[in-house]
Amino acid sequence: MVLHKPALAGQTPLRLEDVNTPLPRPGEVRVRVRVCGVCHTDLHVVEGELPLPKLPLVPGHQIVGIVDALGAGVRKWKKGDRVGIPWLYSTDNSCDYCRRGSENLCEQAQFTGYHADGGYAEYALVHEDYAYDIPAIFSDENAAPLLCAGVIGYRSYRLSGIRPGEHLGLFGFGASAHLILQLARHQGCEVSVFTRAQSHRELARKLGAAWVGAAEENPPEQLHAAIIFAPAGPLVPLALHHLRKGGTLALAGITMSSIPRMDYALLYHERTIRSVANSTRQDVRDFLALAAEVPVKTEIQVYDLAQANQALQALKESEVHGAAVLRITSN
Repeated sequence: MVLHKPALAGQTPLRLEDVNTPLPRPGEVRVRVRVCGVCHTDLHVVEGELPLPKLPLVPGHQIVGIVDALGAGVRKWKKGDRVGIPWLYSTDNSCDYCRRGSENLCEQAQFTGYHADGGYAEYALVHEDYAYDIPAIFSDENAAPLLCAGVIGYRSYRLSGIRPGEHLGLFGFGASAHLILQLARHQGCEVSVFTRAQSHRELARKLGAAWVGAAEENPPEQLHAAIIFAPAGPLVPLALHHLRKGGTLALAGITMSSIPRMDYALLYHERTIRSVANSTRQDVRDFLALAAEVPVKTEIQVYDLAQANQALQALKESEVHGAAVLRITSN
C-alpha cells in the first residue's frame, strides 16, 4: 500500500500497487512480512501531519515476518527466523546522544515507514542490528502491536517514574494504553483510565482498571504518575489537576494539539511534564521480554492489506477495539 500524496484517511490515499521486490544490502536482511500493526503515527504520516522525507512511501513500523534473504556479512540471523521491525530503523551510533545511551534522540536517526519503506507490503528490509526476536508465546498478529504501541507505552511507563503499588493514570485507551494497563497491574499498580468511548471503558475494566471515567471526573485518589496517549493538548491541565505533588506526567504521542494556557499552580509542587520521543533498541528488548513474562494479551482487530485505508479511518474514529493489525501474508 503506497502513499504518493498525503490526504485524509477517509479519502483513501493509500494505493495497492505492485512494486519491485527489494534486495538486501550488506548487513541487511529481507523480511517476508506476515503482519504489520496500524499505529497513530501511520495516520499522522498518511494525513500529512508530519513532514515527509520521501514520497512515494510505504508506511508501517510494527512488522512481524520471516527472514527470507541475507545481505553480505549478516551474522545475527538466518533464513526462516521470525523477527520484528519497529519504529527505530537506524542511528549513526557515533553522535553524543548515541554514545550516552540516548539513541532515540540521535540527530541522524531514521524511522521505519517514514524514512524507509515499511510493513504495509509483502517485503521489508532492515539492518540486522535493528531486528528483534519475537517471543514464541505470541502469534504474529498478537506480537505486532508490541513493537510500537507496547514499546512506546513501556518507555512512557518507565519515564513516568511509577513504582509498584502506586496509582497510575492513563489518558486515552487505545493500543498502547491497553498493554500498559496489563503491565502496571502485573507490577502491583492501581490504574485509573480516562476515556470517553464506552467500548474502551469496558475493555479497561475487563483488563483490571480500578476506576474508569472522563478526564474531567475525579478518580478516588490522586495519581502518583500519569501518561497521556491521546494527542490532545487540553488533557494536559486536566491530568495535572489529578496528579499528586512531585508526580510526573508523560506525554507519549509523536504529535499533540496545542496545550492551553494554564495556571502555574497546576505545575507547582515539583510536578513534572516530560515528552517521550521514540525508543531505544534496549527498550524493545526489555519490553518484549517483560511482555512475555506477564504475559501481555493484545486485543486486536485484523484487516487485510487492501483494507489499510479503512483500518486507518477506524483508528481515527476510535472504532478500533485494542489495536488494528494488517495481515499481509500467511506463510
